[in-house]
Amino acid sequence: MTDRPILTTTAGAPVPDNQNTMTAGPRGGVMLQDYQLLEKLAHQNRERIPERVVHAKGWGAYGTLSITGDISRYTKAKCLQPGATTPMLARFSTVAGELGAADHERDVRGFALKFYTEEGNWDLVGNNTPVFFIRDPYKFPDFIHTQKRHPKTNMRSATAMWDFWSLSPESLHQVTILMSDRGLPVDPMHMNGYGSHTYSLWNDAGERFWVKFHFKTQQGHQHYTNARGEEIIGKTREGYQEALFGTIDRGEFPKWTVQVQIMTEAQAEATSFNPFDLTKVWPHGEFPVIEIGTMELNRNAENYFAEIEQAAFSPSNIIPGIGHSPDKVLQARVFSYADAHRYRLGTHYEHIPVNQPKCPVHHYHRDGSMNMYGGLATGNPDAYYEPNSVDGPVEQPSAKEPPLKIDGDMSRYNHRDGNDDYSQPRALFNMFDADQKGRLFSNIAAAMGGVPGVIVERQLAHFKMIHEDYEAGVRAALESQHGYKVDTISATPTAAE
Repeated sequence: MTDRPILTTTAGAPVPDNQNTMTAGPRGGVMLQDYQLLEKLAHQNRERIPERVVHAKGWGAYGTLSITGDISRYTKAKCLQPGATTPMLARFSTVAGELGAADHERDVRGFALKFYTEEGNWDLVGNNTPVFFIRDPYKFPDFIHTQKRHPKTNMRSATAMWDFWSLSPESLHQVTILMSDRGLPVDPMHMNGYGSHTYSLWNDAGERFWVKFHFKTQQGHQHYTNARGEEIIGKTREGYQEALFGTIDRGEFPKWTVQVQIMTEAQAEATSFNPFDLTKVWPHGEFPVIEIGTMELNRNAENYFAEIEQAAFSPSNIIPGIGHSPDKVLQARVFSYADAHRYRLGTHYEHIPVNQPKCPVHHYHRDGSMNMYGGLATGNPDAYYEPNSVDGPVEQPSAKEPPLKIDGDMSRYNHRDGNDDYSQPRALFNMFDADQKGRLFSNIAAAMGGVPGVIVERQLAHFKMIHEDYEAGVRAALESQHGYKVDTISATPTAAE
């Protein structure tokens, strides 16, 4: 036993007995002075932290980003230059499910990436879909409420979900993707990832370009039907974790091809759609993808809680050469993500090793919970304010972004008016073959069970605006699965309602 480490308290004192509670004699009560027992119980009470409000259930691994293409004319970011290799962390997740939810549920999958660059951490926080349900962040809390539990029944509500979607036609594109085959990937390795938002790149000359990031799986797309997903859930609720961890543990490292779409500022002013609308894609025919490299996952975490559960991703983490855009949802996420981490993990959540940059860090933030730097964050204990005369950290003007050019036509960015919410879902629908359409209709009908007729008809009206076959197919599936007939009491709302 002498060659094994000695068990200690958190303060480092040796623990003489880790089997028996200290009592006042053989039949006496537990003694308050048993500090080892108190410490052990107190730590157990605090082993859990608040789960993420969304994306609570997740799976992750480490890897590398390797750049082989040349987009140096668009960006000064060192990690995107030809030949650059950057260590990174990926976390995949479901959106709606709680921490204990089953992995194989029909849902959007989060696709969050943290790149540990020499210029600071760059986080790209997206999904496995190129669009989302909303275009204005004001509606995000409302949307998430419909995905979570009803305040009275404490159960998920299909009525709330379809009520919100049917009153929000901008959701049609994402709903069509979610209810298609792509809504239930077999595992994280067999799905694409997207930055989803429009970001920006800028070069040494101060020129700005708009960009979309894509991560195309090299393992190929694979998806499950609802029935197959239910079979798997009956056997395991941890299918994604098992697949991702096992694949990497066996040395079968998954890879994704990294692509970008580039748009100039002049092109953005001339597009027929708002290029910063999160419910829209950029047509590849107009803005072709440019292959720039490969992302590979090749190392599992040693401790899931420390490295995956405590991993904190935020779009506020950018580096010189990469910036944001007028995308309103992105602008809100710049605040809300970092704010969520400060609440969930602590004020100085970036002191946690998995979140620490690999480059030198110097700032003037002080005190607060979990502060482990003290004056060392500036490199000088006397430099705790700025400006100062004690050689504390100073600003770097060369890292300043070029100014954002704001379009004066605000009607183009209005959330509800003047938007075409049907053309892009129509293009997607027309890409499906007959079998894919049949599964789409069936999946939607299954998700509409128990929803009031007035809401069903409102949603069907939107489907009809996309394509008459879309509405007819869903209606037939509703009749087949639920015996649904038109609600004659409630008039069918118009598509614009």
